[in-house]
Amino acid sequence: MKKKIGMFFLGMFFVASANAQQTYQELEQITVNEQVTTVVTASEPIHFVDVSTDKVAGDKPIDNTVRFKPKEGGHADGEVLAIVTIITERYRTQYALVYTTKMEEAVSDKEIMPQERMNYTNPAVSLSTEDMTRFARRVWNSPAKIHNIKSRKHRVEMRLNNVYAVGEYFFIDFSVENKTNIRFDIDELRVKLSDKKVQKATNNQTIELTPSLVLDKCKSFLHGYRNVIVIKKMTFPNDKVVVIELSEKQISGRTISISIDYEDVLSADAFDKVLLQEE
Repeated sequence: MKKKIGMFFLGMFFVASANAQQTYQELEQITVNEQVTTVVTASEPIHFVDVSTDKVAGDKPIDNTVRFKPKEGGHADGEVLAIVTIITERYRTQYALVYTTKMEEAVSDKEIMPQERMNYTNPAVSLSTEDMTRFARRVWNSPAKIHNIKSRKHRVEMRLNNVYAVGEYFFIDFSVENKTNIRFDIDELRVKLSDKKVQKATNNQTIELTPSLVLDKCKSFLHGYRNVIVIKKMTFPNDKVVVIELSEKQISGRTISISIDYEDVLSADAFDKVLLQEE
């Protein structure tokens, strides 16, 4: 009996292994033509793209979109010009780019469908953009726990509401109150690491930080504004602070910022069960 069970599982292993392998004939096909740009859109940011031959030109104009086009014509109908591999945060997919001499048959727009996605654990991604956005929305809707970090300038008040930590990321929640009737047109939202005390401006050592996520993309507000930015965890000396700065578009526009001490970042609350609940 044991031998039969062992043979059964061994057979299942070989079936699973065979099903996990694909030849290029079994791949989803996209017809292409040198007169048409083929745009492929993923549901999340694309981290890696590979085109197997130099017969096809390709690039990634934005985070979740790639585009392809044969470099020249003269190919036979049905000729496979290249295999394209696309890897996102949580899945990978492959397409065979098949040439067509008829321009009207070429695919101009293609969305990666769920059935075309193969699960993939990307070692470079510890938290997907989808999960990051979901957590950030939870933070945005949570009550403020920090009340003593704020600044006032030009009748504008900026304050820190919360700092949360999950995995290797900090979620920083802040808001701005505009006490004038002049609309605040946002020019730039900057996050930087700066000296806590500056004797001279020329001595200030500033490092620009690129957020992994900015939840609210709005460019203008009249009275109130709240946002959550996500930055990777880091260590920095006690003489440094994380600065969040919001500036206006006008040449003489207003600028407001808050500084967050290292101790406040270190004491960030871990996400509790309420914040981790599914929406």
